[in-house]
Amino acid sequence: MLQLLIQILMNGLMMGLVYIMMALGFTLIFGIMRIVNFAHGEFYMLGAMAVMLLFSTLGINYFAAVLLAAIIVAVIGMVIERLLLRQFVGRELNGMIMTLAIAITLKAGATIIFGPQEMSIPRPVSGVTNIAGILIPNDRMLVGAIAIAILVLFYFFLRYARAGLAMRAVAQDWEAAALQGIRPQRIYLLSFGIGCALAGLAGALMAPIYTVSPFIGEVPMLKAFIVVILGGLGSLPGAVVGGLLLGVVEAGVATFINTTVATMVSFALVVVILLFRPAGLMGQSR
Repeated sequence: MLQLLIQILMNGLMMGLVYIMMALGFTLIFGIMRIVNFAHGEFYMLGAMAVMLLFSTLGINYFAAVLLAAIIVAVIGMVIERLLLRQFVGRELNGMIMTLAIAITLKAGATIIFGPQEMSIPRPVSGVTNIAGILIPNDRMLVGAIAIAILVLFYFFLRYARAGLAMRAVAQDWEAAALQGIRPQRIYLLSFGIGCALAGLAGALMAPIYTVSPFIGEVPMLKAFIVVILGGLGSLPGAVVGGLLLGVVEAGVATFINTTVATMVSFALVVVILLFRPAGLMGQSR
């Protein structure tokens, strides 16, 4: 029984790391720009599509393909922010409507270019590793290792890098930050690009494990939304806690019952937490 529980915990942590990457990008954009990015799942899809073209079609090394996919998605996100979203900063309802339109457009464009069918990508690694009786697929272990490295880099970027400190300052008070010489418009562009890159990285990492299609962003977007509500909208530590909690809970329920019930439980968890903590586990009431 103990071995099964450890197995469930490991599976939950692996998925939780991917949820965290998605949720961090989502909550970073909201925390700085006050825009609920409902196109976040489509940036996940773009990352998966990009790695499919680079790795599967062009034969580029998988790790280089993942990095290039993140850069491509970041550039696309920055162009969208500059042309379409800049005017909606701080206007939550208008920004939400615009991101919904962007999501529909990106999904329709991908369907026209790639078609609606599901496509598969060769796995960069195969096999299973046995650690003290705990079986971990090598591809998921690779995803977990890369995700941890990315999250550590993201933490040090926000805490010590000049641009990261500027992002935190703008998130707290953009007017005071502007008085200190920080240009909020540049921070909005950077934060949206990084948020989209995180979503693209999640999509690129998960593409070889699952199939790829223009519609794969819907579930990750839903999971990211659940995570940020659990942790607290706009709270980066909350996104980490919420992602790990959701991953472990879903893994446990899916193991003992099924994935459909696991999805129901994830929504029930949101309801229960919001009843007692309306701002989320680590969010701040306004």
